[in-house]
Amino acid sequence: MASPSSNSDAVFRLSPRIELFPLLHGSGDVAQEVRDRLTDRRFDCLAVPLPPSFELPLEDAVVDLPTISLIVQQEQGPRVNYVPVDPCQAVIMGIRVAIGEGIYRAYIDRDTATFEPLPFVSPDAYALKQLPYAAFAAAVLPTLIPPGEGTQQQSRIAWMAFQLHQLEMEYERILCLCHFADWPWIRQAYRRRADYQEPDQNVSRAERYLVDPTSLYFALGELPFLTELYERRRASVHSDRHLSIDGIKELLLETRTRWQTAHDDEGQSVPTWVTPQLLQVYLQYVRNHALLDRRLTPDLYTLVLAAKQMAGDDFAIRLLETAKTYSYQDIEQSHLPHLSAGLGQLALPDDQVVQATNRLQGAPLAWRSLSLRPRPARRTSRRWSYLWNPNRQCSWPPEDTKIESFHTHVREQAKAIIGADLAKSEKFTTSMKDGLDIRESLRHWHQRRPSGRPKRLELYVKEIPPARGNVDTVIFLFDTPADPDEYNWQATWYAEHAQESTLCFYATPFLENMVAPGIGQSRYGGALFIFPPRAIPDIWTDEALGFAKTLEERLIAAGAVNSRETHLALVTPVAPKARWRQIAKQFGRRLVPIPLSRFSGQMIDRLRRFHVLNGHEIRSFAAQFIRE
Repeated sequence: MASPSSNSDAVFRLSPRIELFPLLHGSGDVAQEVRDRLTDRRFDCLAVPLPPSFELPLEDAVVDLPTISLIVQQEQGPRVNYVPVDPCQAVIMGIRVAIGEGIYRAYIDRDTATFEPLPFVSPDAYALKQLPYAAFAAAVLPTLIPPGEGTQQQSRIAWMAFQLHQLEMEYERILCLCHFADWPWIRQAYRRRADYQEPDQNVSRAERYLVDPTSLYFALGELPFLTELYERRRASVHSDRHLSIDGIKELLLETRTRWQTAHDDEGQSVPTWVTPQLLQVYLQYVRNHALLDRRLTPDLYTLVLAAKQMAGDDFAIRLLETAKTYSYQDIEQSHLPHLSAGLGQLALPDDQVVQATNRLQGAPLAWRSLSLRPRPARRTSRRWSYLWNPNRQCSWPPEDTKIESFHTHVREQAKAIIGADLAKSEKFTTSMKDGLDIRESLRHWHQRRPSGRPKRLELYVKEIPPARGNVDTVIFLFDTPADPDEYNWQATWYAEHAQESTLCFYATPFLENMVAPGIGQSRYGGALFIFPPRAIPDIWTDEALGFAKTLEERLIAAGAVNSRETHLALVTPVAPKARWRQIAKQFGRRLVPIPLSRFSGQMIDRLRRFHVLNGHEIRSFAAQFIRE
């Protein structure tokens, strides 16, 4: 037997035989409520808020789900109205469940020659995770506006009320789906037995089209990626109760996987700085941004904007592409015609672009601009490399400033480490010196209770004498062991002014990654900075350094030979090898190791990426193509 309705659901009761269930279109959360209502109770008729002219092609398309279709009806002039066959549409979910359960479907909306959409700003349906549906509907009710006298909405409501009177003479338990904007006025028209108008007779036949995969975002209520997740959960009989939020997390993880795979396929080092901690901060930012927009769940613009600001253009573009993927949409093997969807427009198979109205329109969509710089196609990049003048090259000043600032910071840290090695501890007497030495004080904790004496805690302070000498050479080893085939471009660059360092490095070949005409992108494998700048022989052709067998040894040997100070700062992801220390000691130098992990992975990844310009005049427009 069917379970009796609760008191809270009395608000949906239209008559002893009819339950009037209001909907928000384009929401997976509301579609779940419709599914649960149809499966938890026994109904023998489902009243669908669509005209009968859509019935045959629509139900054929529902059976073919998860392939996405549009049921298009021609209007006067270059205009159409359509119904998206979307698994996350509550009306489509109701028809799908009714077909599976053998429930009769009655299409009760009024056929009209021209469909007039209703502007409706709906609340976020994610609130249903914490609210009963009846409470949610009651909260929406005060915001609803009655239909105007003589409007199409009023005539459609009167016709649907008349259809419900006819259905209850044949069926005992009817579930009627309707939009929130029509809900209280259908009840009013039903009880008043309002006069109705017959449907229009000159209505075009509705036709079915498949949607091009690249334009699915404009046809679906949820993101295509989330829609696919709903279908996968349906196929595997797993819960999709919290997928509207958990799907965002899966979208991020899938984006990170594809992003790292793309770097690996292109022969670049795989970035690892998009960590769970960064993703947690990203989700907090997205949540706050959504709340500022008075929403509980983020839209695609918010997701991509946050990705751009936290992980860069590459990651943001990859997230945008991942969010728009829907692997079930295979239209090549189908005999049905297909079209492309846009914002309020459809491009029909005959290349005619028509104005289109969605009968199941969810939250209103609007264009918003966001600047993202995609990578150029390989063919275009290769063509630019052929135009490169090998006799002219220079750096990009903003990147020089950033890495010089970082290099100065590392030198300061190296000097602090040198001074820390000279620190000594002593018992506190009259001065705190350079601060309390907690470690030394705890080491002598057991001496605080000598026999026969009162209890007393001995405190120790530390004294750090000024560091002797300076650090004028910093060596960065970003990738160890360095592959000579990957980092096959070695060069020595001299300073353009007194605020720049003399730079020696090995990096990836920039001609294989042209980002614009006259602009190539490379990636450091290792670099040597000498400041103040001075002229030194090219370390890659200097025969005096021929004993170095690897790229790392060549940089360390060059730093030891050309440094005027005793200490060399060495930033490395691994502990310094004995061979490296031996080379430094051979020239009377000492390595001061600094772990690369001490610095942010995201910052290191951005500093390693630098651009080479084919002449100083390129600097005038390089900012249009170089991504920070």
